[in-house]
Amino acid sequence: MSPLDAHQGTTRRTSERTVRPIRVAMASFIGTAVEWYDYFIYGMAAALVFGPQFFPGFSPLAGTLASFATFSVGFLARPIGGVVMGHFGDRVGRKSMLVTSLMLMGLATVGIGLLPTYATIGVWAPILLVLLRLLQGVGVGGEWGGAVLMAVEHAPPRRRTFYGSFPQMGVPGGFVLASLVYLVMTASLSPETMAGWGWRVPFLASAVLLAVGLVIRLSIAESPAFQEVKAAGRQERLPVLVVLRKNLKQVLVAAGAFAGNNALGYIFMAYLLSYTTTVLELDRGTILAFIVAGSAVWLVVTPIACLLCDRYGARPVLLFGSAGQIVWAAALFPLVNTASPALILVAIIGLAVFLAIVYGPLAVLFAELFSAEVRYSGASLGYQLGSILGGGLAPTVATALYVTWNSTTPISAYLTVMAVVCLACLAHLTRRTRVKRG
Repeated sequence: MSPLDAHQGTTRRTSERTVRPIRVAMASFIGTAVEWYDYFIYGMAAALVFGPQFFPGFSPLAGTLASFATFSVGFLARPIGGVVMGHFGDRVGRKSMLVTSLMLMGLATVGIGLLPTYATIGVWAPILLVLLRLLQGVGVGGEWGGAVLMAVEHAPPRRRTFYGSFPQMGVPGGFVLASLVYLVMTASLSPETMAGWGWRVPFLASAVLLAVGLVIRLSIAESPAFQEVKAAGRQERLPVLVVLRKNLKQVLVAAGAFAGNNALGYIFMAYLLSYTTTVLELDRGTILAFIVAGSAVWLVVTPIACLLCDRYGARPVLLFGSAGQIVWAAALFPLVNTASPALILVAIIGLAVFLAIVYGPLAVLFAELFSAEVRYSGASLGYQLGSILGGGLAPTVATALYVTWNSTTPISAYLTVMAVVCLACLAHLTRRTRVKRG
């Protein structure tokens, strides 16, 4: 029995009568989906409209590069959110930080929807866009660790990976919602109307989702693991420093494991839409529909992969999924460049399957690297550092490589290297049980 199993055995007797783990897991899923909806509509707007609206003096490709650069800025703020909210999540509680992150994310998203463009306020438009994107990054940077720990620390000992899949499903869930909104908008409005005011609607709609998410997150109980830490007076004064002093290697390897998966994820979620519609000049609605289908597959495969981890162990599942990512990293653009709708759909669905197999189990894998006293800080730091090295750079790197070489071959090479790094780090992390006390 692992120490985390032992901890849960001592706390569950007092908590299970009042808190159903599935309720907490569902709350984690819904709240996370709301936050990632906010995050992803920015990526879609960056691919479709932000270039001409906020960088009108640039060529189409350069404008896309500039808008993706603002997209990447949000990733730079994510470790800040992870560190700050991780600190208070380990000292004050997981639940309060989930509420704070949701409010910050929602307010920044609505602010983007109200933001004047370059034609109205000049250079202040891209400056304010970057500042609001930074706030989005802080919010989502603190959200993941709290949502994962609430689900995992409430979960039955032998089903932790499955329950940890619920906040992981929030990512494709939010992306499906964001994609559907943009699919409806682009189908209903002309390109001119979409560029004029239609792009604002998905951002302003976040106000409604914010209210729903807050009601749900305020209704759940605090994590039993944190309650035990608080009752015993074991909170660390500076949990991030403890992590960096005692667990730096785990943080770095976790970041490497996530970076490759995240790079492929953001090529899937952001760059493919831009590339296929601007370079290959394919129908925007068709590609959005394909990405929605891929996201739905990601959503469905995630809990299945996690159930297999609970039954057979994380190592074989993660290594299989990571090896599949390497194959698909090399095959993705050759399939897309055929411009065949059928082959593009195959490329997107295949990538989504392997993304899900790797991404889903990472929640409990990262949580088990750290003790309860510093778990929010440690898991958040590893995840968010990986997000910078992976998804934060991927759309910008891919755009720059294509502008430089006028070919997708360098992009395929870049993605393959990132996938190999992911496999190597996962092989190290799953070599033996690394669960810490609590």
